[in-house]
Amino acid sequence: MPRPIIDTDECTGCGICVDVCPNDVLELVDEVSTVVNEDACDGCGACVEECPMEAIKLEEE
Repeated sequence: MPRPIIDTDECTGCGICVDVCPNDVLELVDEVSTVVNEDACDGCGACVEECPMEAIKLEEE
């Protein structure tokens, strides 16, 4: 199953990915998007598509 990988150097903490994730996989922690519930990720890619900074990618485990 794919999992989100966040480039913390590119993340601006806008929170768009947190808002679009249907499975509550991401949260803002110290103003940076962070994977908090990796097992809930279904690989839909909504976070990747909506990130304006292209700071998220999905990787296979």
